Amino acid sequence: MLVLGLETSCDETGVALYDSERGLLADALFSQIDLHRVYGGVVPELASRDHVKRMLPLIRQVLDEAGKQASDIDALAYTAGPGLVGALLVGASCAQALAFAWGVPAVGVHHMEGHLLAPMLEEQPPAFPFVALLVSGGHTQLVRVDGIGQYQLLGESLDDAAGEAFDKTAKLMGLNYPGGPEIAKLAEQGTPGRFVFPRPMTDRPGLDFSFSGLKTFALNTWQQCRDSSDDLDQARRDIALAFQQAVVETLTIKCKRALKQSGLKSLVIAGGVSANKALREHLERMLGEMKGKVFYARPRFCTDNGAMIAYAGCQRLLAGQHEDLAIKVQARWPMESLPAI
Repeated sequence: MLVLGLETSCDETGVALYDSERGLLADALFSQIDLHRVYGGVVPELASRDHVKRMLPLIRQVLDEAGKQASDIDALAYTAGPGLVGALLVGASCAQALAFAWGVPAVGVHHMEGHLLAPMLEEQPPAFPFVALLVSGGHTQLVRVDGIGQYQLLGESLDDAAGEAFDKTAKLMGLNYPGGPEIAKLAEQGTPGRFVFPRPMTDRPGLDFSFSGLKTFALNTWQQCRDSSDDLDQARRDIALAFQQAVVETLTIKCKRALKQSGLKSLVIAGGVSANKALREHLERMLGEMKGKVFYARPRFCTDNGAMIAYAGCQRLLAGQHEDLAIKVQARWPMESLPAI
């Protein structure tokens, strides 16, 4: 089965072709970072309009790269949620229109299920069951995964997601959007031990997260540095290091706790923050001590992309799932509500 996948949940337009027998044939991505950077964050209306502008040229590009034509497509998959409603509607309406015109089925894909399954695109994919850490700008969740659609939520952030906290902390120090890569880059030049941030909710049982307090701690530290006439460039580096260490160690502690409680030895990390090198190093070290293994997608498939949507959609299409012609999207959509296949 040859599936065309479309991703338009937020600020990246992704298109990919996935063959159920040959794997990923081609993919293309257009990031709107430069468009939104001047505003310090994503502007939903601008995101939707840019998806309209980019979608068809990217589809043509992917088809050309794969040497395929519209008549070769067996089905379409699109992100149906969660995400920005206007942005989601662009991908959903495009997919349904093409499916109707080409006489093929279409299926709506859960955005976070796409992220969760992205490591399946690698040469050594994880085997079920495993614990997954979904960590991005909009989500921080620990999930037990026994199969596609067999998800048990173990814990989640009670306030800011980890990626959101990265972005907000970067913004308060005057750094560019998106903040995660900026913080990570500065952290490499930070002074270890100058600042020590708390590891929130690690001193109590449970697997939930809270990152809003770290953002406030960073703000207070930054204001103290400005008031004391410190070298502000170095202060940014040192705060970035302390903040990143706190987030990474908090995530690592909770992942270790989830693995022990579940009795599993395999961990998948997915989502934009899973590209963070410090997080990968900490989790690999922790899984090595536990004689387990951590799995993740290559960096370009950690952020939003069409390949993960094409793959996830293909699995559900092969199981006989598809949508009617109605265009339906969901800004909020609990992953546990998905049917098992």
